[in-house]
Amino acid sequence: MDKASGSSARKRIGDLLVEAGVITPEQLANALEISRKQRRKVGEVLVEQKLVSPAALLNFLSHQLSTPIVDLQRIQIRPDALRLIPEETARRFNILPLEVTDQTLTVAMDDPQNLDVIEALHTLTKKRIRPVLAMPSDIVGAINLHYRDVTEIVQQVRQFAEGAGEEAPETRVTAEVVAQTPIARTVDLIVAQAVRDRASDVHIEPQRDHLRIRFRIDGILHDTLRLPLSVHGPLITRIKVLANMNIAERRRPQDGQLTSTVGGNEVDVRVATMETSNGEMMVLRILDKSFSFIHLAELGLRPEVLQGYTRLLRSPFGMLLVSGPTGSGKTTTLYASLNQLDHKENNVMTIEDPVEYRFDGINQIQINPLADITFARGLRAMMRLDPDIILVGEIRDQETAQIAVQSALTGHLVLSSVHANDAPGSLLRLVDLGVDAFSLTSAVIGILAQRLVRRVCPHCSVLREGPVEEQIAYEQELGESRREFYYGSGCNFCAGTGYLGRMGVHELLIVSEAMRALLLRRASHAEMRAQALADGLVPMRRDGMLKVREGQTTPHEIIRNVYTIGLDEI
Repeated sequence: MDKASGSSARKRIGDLLVEAGVITPEQLANALEISRKQRRKVGEVLVEQKLVSPAALLNFLSHQLSTPIVDLQRIQIRPDALRLIPEETARRFNILPLEVTDQTLTVAMDDPQNLDVIEALHTLTKKRIRPVLAMPSDIVGAINLHYRDVTEIVQQVRQFAEGAGEEAPETRVTAEVVAQTPIARTVDLIVAQAVRDRASDVHIEPQRDHLRIRFRIDGILHDTLRLPLSVHGPLITRIKVLANMNIAERRRPQDGQLTSTVGGNEVDVRVATMETSNGEMMVLRILDKSFSFIHLAELGLRPEVLQGYTRLLRSPFGMLLVSGPTGSGKTTTLYASLNQLDHKENNVMTIEDPVEYRFDGINQIQINPLADITFARGLRAMMRLDPDIILVGEIRDQETAQIAVQSALTGHLVLSSVHANDAPGSLLRLVDLGVDAFSLTSAVIGILAQRLVRRVCPHCSVLREGPVEEQIAYEQELGESRREFYYGSGCNFCAGTGYLGRMGVHELLIVSEAMRALLLRRASHAEMRAQALADGLVPMRRDGMLKVREGQTTPHEIIRNVYTIGLDEI
């Protein structure tokens, strides 16, 4: 490198932008002043002032400094490189190690001219530092994604195993001993990693020769850790202590709840245990408190379905049901419905098992069998508290169903969930529970049936030809031929799965007079579904394929989750 080029490379980004005529000297002086006062980078200030866009700034730097740009969403990041630089250092400098050779460490940076950072990394790693450019926000996201706690969990478990020596497990698994061992740290790390990975559940499953830890992410279980069986007892004991459960009871099922702090935010965790042939299994349900602030528009309801469902929510009385199997997002939809209601002028009350998320301005009641508070008894008592709107977590039995129907008939708006395959099937489900058909026809005003499907990852979505069976399913449902669909190619943000998050597919049944007549004469499910279609119901399969057309999900997801619905239509 000659002197001229070396001098150019040492110029600050602001000077380079002025020389190129992108900003004026006055604008740079103002940005430098703000940078000094707020201890921020000049580039950040210029972007904030909209004098230059983040992408333009990055491209300009790359051209001026002859430094390549890397796409952190797609590049493969090597674990051996990550191990060279601690997470704390990566966050402090906003850098990410990418790959390492014998003498060189490639590092993604947003300011490759910062010689102080490069020198600090060289001193730390004893490697020659090769900087490459990346978007600052992408670096932060990649740090959150790739600095996982799995390695530290394994280290903590190894310390515990070494410290335990040859002592028999039964003699050392006590609350006091476990609280002082690395197992306590291990529990914190597992919960923290589950939250970072967007897991809804953590499965702790003893196998014949190891302990398997699995995370459920976007509805799919993923193997996360394989630990020695020696940590099974201490791990279960530690979680039981935190969840106020009986550590001496191992054969009977138990439930509990604990609160953990992850990234400065409190996370509620619901705990359940059950004895298996290999020992005690435990599942941790991670409760995302942001669900209590979710709105209906975020659930994937198409505009016409959202409009119809919102209109039903404005009804002064009647029963509105959300149906689907376990894990189909019914509770989330009910909570989002509560957010649409007027809490100030109405007495909104819920009865749930359990109360997972708490709302301001709503009176929530927890089922408590020990106090003889069941859904039916609690609902009956609730009627004496002058409610306007009632949410019943789930209709499980005849008594609860009958009281809920009577509540809807006596001037209350009742929201609830029921297990049924589709919207018309929900009416038949209530009849099967013993509810009088005449009362039912007067009470139920609408049913929203739903399933959950995975969203195509927006970071790696590409248009490519789909399998023949997916093309056929799409054409049969929408009546149009199509060969190419949007799929996720797999990137760092979706952990290579091609999917990121989930959304609902729905069918909304607004109960018509014709449907009420069929219900009164105990018509078959096929007849009721045919009438629903005649009334304008858009089936879940079609709703799903419409979302495929928009690139939100894939035909595979609709076939996998929805194509058991309405088989009588095929």
